[in-house]
Amino acid sequence: MGASVLVNGLHITAGEQILVDHLSFAIEPGEVLALIGESGSGKTTTALALMGYARRGCRIASGSVRIGDIDVLNLSPAGQRALRGRTVSYIAQSAAASFDPSRTIMDQVVEPTRIHGTMTRAEAEATAVQLFHELALPDPETIGQRYPHQVSGGQLQRLMAAMALITDPDLVILDEPTTALDVTTQIEVLRAFRRVVRERRATAVYVSHDLAVVAQMADHILVLRGGQMQELNPTAHILAAPDHDYTRSLLAAASPAPRAPEHCHGGGELLLEVRELSAGYGPVGAKGQPAALILQDINFKLYRGQSIGVIGESGSGKTTLARVIAGLIAPCQGAIVFKDRTLKHDLDSRRKEELQQIQIVFQMADTALNPSHTIERILARPLQFYKGLRGEALQRRIRELLDLVRLPHSVARRLPGGLSGGQKQRVNLARALAADPDLILCDEVTSALDTVVGAAVLDLMAQLRRELGVSYLFISHDLHTVRSVCDEIIVMQYGRKLAQVARADFERGPHHPYYELLARSVPELRQGWLDEMDRTAAPST
Repeated sequence: MGASVLVNGLHITAGEQILVDHLSFAIEPGEVLALIGESGSGKTTTALALMGYARRGCRIASGSVRIGDIDVLNLSPAGQRALRGRTVSYIAQSAAASFDPSRTIMDQVVEPTRIHGTMTRAEAEATAVQLFHELALPDPETIGQRYPHQVSGGQLQRLMAAMALITDPDLVILDEPTTALDVTTQIEVLRAFRRVVRERRATAVYVSHDLAVVAQMADHILVLRGGQMQELNPTAHILAAPDHDYTRSLLAAASPAPRAPEHCHGGGELLLEVRELSAGYGPVGAKGQPAALILQDINFKLYRGQSIGVIGESGSGKTTLARVIAGLIAPCQGAIVFKDRTLKHDLDSRRKEELQQIQIVFQMADTALNPSHTIERILARPLQFYKGLRGEALQRRIRELLDLVRLPHSVARRLPGGLSGGQKQRVNLARALAADPDLILCDEVTSALDTVVGAAVLDLMAQLRRELGVSYLFISHDLHTVRSVCDEIIVMQYGRKLAQVARADFERGPHHPYYELLARSVPELRQGWLDEMDRTAAPST
C-alpha cells in the first residue's frame, strides 16, 4: 500500500536563483501525479526534494515534505539514507551515468536489498529475475551476469527500474524513465510500470516531457514553469480543457503540424555512401568477423542537404551505425565514402578536415560532457582546434552558439552538473555545430528534450539545413519525429536494413510489417490508448 504525499511551501534555491517557488500539492495513496513542464521548469528538482535531496549548488530553503507519517526534510542524515531506496525509490533519466561499469548488473540491481536488509541474496536474485521478465528484458535469466556496457541504452534504463522497484517502495519517482526507449519497448515498460503501481498500490511521481506517455500513466498532472505551479488538475481535464495558456501551449507543441523540409531527391552532390558495411564487438575470428556482429551489409546514400532517419528498436544497431561512420568503431567489412574519398576506419587515421566535417551528437549528454569543465571550455575546444579562434572572436562565437541552441549566455560559466537534462543536450548540439560540419550524426538528439524545446531544436536543425546545406543522419526511436523532419527513413532490425521509405511514401502503403508495427506503437495524446493497445495485442505465449 502506497503512502500519501503532502508537500507544503517547498522553496528551493541555487544562490540567488529560485528553482522551485513555494510549491504545494498532495498525492493520495496509490495515485500517480505527473510533473510536466519545459526543461529547467523545476520538475526533477521537485522530485528529488521528495527524498530530501538537493543537487550540488542547490538548497531546500523552506517548506515541508511528508510521506505518510515521515517528515522528510527534518530527518537526520542516517534517517534519509534509510528512506532512500527503501521507502522512496528513484528511477533516473540517464541510466548510463548511474551504473558502475566494473560490477555486474545483478550485483547492482540487488544492492538496495542488501543495504536495507529486506531479503536474502537468493531471494533478491529471484525477485530481480521476475522484474527482468516484467520489464521485457532479453534473456532475463542471464542478463544479470553481464556488465552495463554489454547491454543497450534502453535495456540499461529498464534495469535501473528493476533496481528501484526491488524493495517494493511506498513512493516511486520516475524521472523520464522511457526517454531512452524505442516505441515498442516503451509500451512494455509503461505496462510494467502501470502494473506495479496498480497492483502494489504504490504512490508514484512521474516526471516527463512526453504528454502522450503521461496520459496513459497519470491520475493528475501538475504543470510547472520557472518553478511555479501553472495548474494542477485531473489528467482528463488537462487534456480536454486546460485552464492555463501555458498548458495549452504544451499541448500544442505535443501535437505539432508536420514540417515540410526542403526535399532532396538525390540529384545533388553525393555526400556520403555506405557500402556493404558490417561491424561488431569482441575478438575477431578466423573469417575476419567479430564475436558479436551488430551491423550486417548496410548500404545507403546520403546527399548534401538531405536528412535520412534511422529507425529501429533498442539494440537494432542504430547507434553502432553512427559510431562506425564517425570512426569510433572500426567496421569488419565494407566502405564509407565521404565526398568521393574512402574514409579510414579508425578516428586516429582520418584527416583533420574529415574529423571537422563529420560530427556526432551523442544520445546521453550526461556522459558526453566532461563534468569538470565549464560550458565555455567545452564549446571553446572545437573552436580552437578546428577554427583557431582566440580572444574576443572565440567569446563571440561561443555566445552565438548558445543563441543558436536557445541557451542564455550565463550558462557558459556553469558546469554540466548545474544544468537540466535538456540544457545539457543543447550544449551537446552546440559543440557539434561549433565545427561547422557538413554532416551531423544525430543519435536521439531530441529524446531528452521536452516537447517545446524539442520542437525548437528540430526547427533549428531545419534552419541550418536550409541555410548551410548541412546534412543529417537522424537516429531515433520516435517515428513521428523522424517522419516530420526526414526525406527518407531506413528501417533497421537485428543489425540489418529491412527497408528504406521515401518521404512521398510515408503515408502510402503497404510498408514492411515492422515499419507498420513501429508506426502503431507511438503513444497517442489521449487517455485509454494503452488500454486499447493491450486489448488488441496478441496473447502472450
